[in-house]
Amino acid sequence: MNRRYDVEHAALRLRMKVLLILLLIAPVGSFAQSPFDGKWVVDPVLPQKPIEFLLAQGTFHCSGCIVNVDVKADGLDHKVPAADYWDTLNVQALDSHTVEITAKKAGKTMLTEFDEISPDGETLTQLVTDTTEADPVTIETLFRRLEKPPPDAHLISGSWHAYLIHRSDNGSVITYKCTPQGFSGETPLGEKFNARFDGKFYPVEDDPGHTLVSAKMLNPNEVELTHKRKDKIVSVSRMTADPDGKTLHVVFENKDTGAATNFDFHRQP
Repeated sequence: MNRRYDVEHAALRLRMKVLLILLLIAPVGSFAQSPFDGKWVVDPVLPQKPIEFLLAQGTFHCSGCIVNVDVKADGLDHKVPAADYWDTLNVQALDSHTVEITAKKAGKTMLTEFDEISPDGETLTQLVTDTTEADPVTIETLFRRLEKPPPDAHLISGSWHAYLIHRSDNGSVITYKCTPQGFSGETPLGEKFNARFDGKFYPVEDDPGHTLVSAKMLNPNEVELTHKRKDKIVSVSRMTADPDGKTLHVVFENKDTGAATNFDFHRQP
């Protein structure tokens, strides 16, 4: 009987030992995966301020665009102050309701914009094709008119408010990975970075704008990314992961304009 008791007692101790090991391992496994790890799709972000166009007397003006623009609208390439992704602009009115804009960098087409005004003049459909990468990204934005064009100006002239935007899938997805050592990201277009949490700046590979990224972990659910080009800080992104791991909340600060934008990423299965 004592032998049977010893055997059962030994088996019980073995089961308790296994349970203890599992309990010790489980927390390690659950915390090893960061809430940032995985593939994410971004919610389209609408411009917060109206855009102003004026096309009249052979000159095109845009205020509230990515950059403010004043250039001749004669269908020729014109030098503009060099930006990270273009150094010439070509603006041409194709007819009374459509305008085409082409941006180039060192002769390479980086962006094409096709603007079409509805027959009643109240809606603007803007289709932008980004060709900075081998795989083009398209962004379609719909605008409602806020202000009518001045006399003798093209129909694109006036103020417009964006109300709907759609980006192609290849320009909406990114994969993040966070470890105690650093933070990395990669898009389907081949752009990627791997920044250590050491205060240094690391390159974004395959980026024609030659962006550098510095990463800082504020806490296990919050990371700050600082972006630099040509020794100038251009933007700061602070990303916070929801406890359920399904959403990333982003506050993006554009250092050139001083504007801050809020948007979300949602986890893809």
